[in-house]
Amino acid sequence: MKTKHYLTIATLVSATALSAAAFAGNHHGHENDAVAELAKAKIALVDAIGTAEKHAQGRAARAELESEKSGPVYSVEVVANDKVFDVRVDATDGKVLSSKEDRHDRHEHRKEMK
Repeated sequence: MKTKHYLTIATLVSATALSAAAFAGNHHGHENDAVAELAKAKIALVDAIGTAEKHAQGRAARAELESEKSGPVYSVEVVANDKVFDVRVDATDGKVLSSKEDRHDRHEHRKEMK
């Protein structure tokens, strides 16, 4: 009887775990992009932020994981002195793919600071 009870509990736990995984990966018939891209990312968001801050010599204001044809990419907005840079970090190897000044955001940050 005790074995049957443990078997029932194990079955319920397994079913719950499988349901949760299925729900996270496929909500209303559509795959959740964030879940799929995060599964492909080998670099943690915090590491990508550190790489971007070091590269642009500033502090991160925003960061997000984006899906691209080549794979997942972290887009990190870094404020350095009076400039804002959009730094893109490869989420699979942590290398900086690009860094460019974002003149539009620079003006927005000035307004916010006043």
